[in-house]
Amino acid sequence: MPGSCYKRLVLDALAEDAPFGDPFGEAMTGEGKGIFFARGNGVFCGGPVAAEVFRSVDSSVVVNFVPEGYWATAGDQLGEASGPLSALLTAERTALNFLQRMSGIATLTFRFVEKVAPYGARILDTRKMTPLQRNLEKYAVRVGGGVNHRFSLSDGILIKENGIRAAGGIALAITAAKRAAHHLVKIEIEVETMAEAEEAVTAGADAILLDNMKPELVREVVERFGGTVFLEASGGIHLGNVEEYARTGVQAISVGAITHSASAFDISFELCL
Repeated sequence: MPGSCYKRLVLDALAEDAPFGDPFGEAMTGEGKGIFFARGNGVFCGGPVAAEVFRSVDSSVVVNFVPEGYWATAGDQLGEASGPLSALLTAERTALNFLQRMSGIATLTFRFVEKVAPYGARILDTRKMTPLQRNLEKYAVRVGGGVNHRFSLSDGILIKENGIRAAGGIALAITAAKRAAHHLVKIEIEVETMAEAEEAVTAGADAILLDNMKPELVREVVERFGGTVFLEASGGIHLGNVEEYARTGVQAISVGAITHSASAFDISFELCL
């Protein structure tokens, strides 16, 4: 992930946390070193972003982390930062916030990917993300082994329930999308029944989102249309049932929870003077 994707965000985060400086941190003199430790098990993610936080406070800070995607167990040392104590104290919370959020997303994504791996299904993210942090959260999904869906509304057309209503129906929505898009844009549409799936295929959809369908129905749609269009299952899918959906043969499973509901991965930063 290029630094241009997060440098502005890092500066904004630091300005939010210390808008008028850090009175106590800036009163500390001398040099020090801090160690990052894992307080649980999970996938490490966000090292380049956390390093940028420290360097943005003071460019003399030296930061090193384990590789992105490293599987951490409780007690593992994940990295260290050394430099002026004032900079370490000012930067630590913002750096940890990025690390814990991104590692949490990568970890939850990995747990989904692990469940479906034997069946060849891909775990996709959605646009249910923290505003202005989409670059980081989609990156964390990739580190966890997931695959990014479209990045924005500009990248592809996914016609959901309200879009179908606005257009007046599935066929009309696909026709409108074909008129609006250039020839390289694929069109995906959401359906909830076999009849709607058939209508979408007939109307020329490139992909179909099988929304809130039971695994049994997903399997039927896969058997009927799997060789014709790209099929994606979504809605009501969690760690407890994702393997059942993967067994249907569906090509992809999108899970909003991997970003909107991922728990922070517990990481601590401890000074060692």
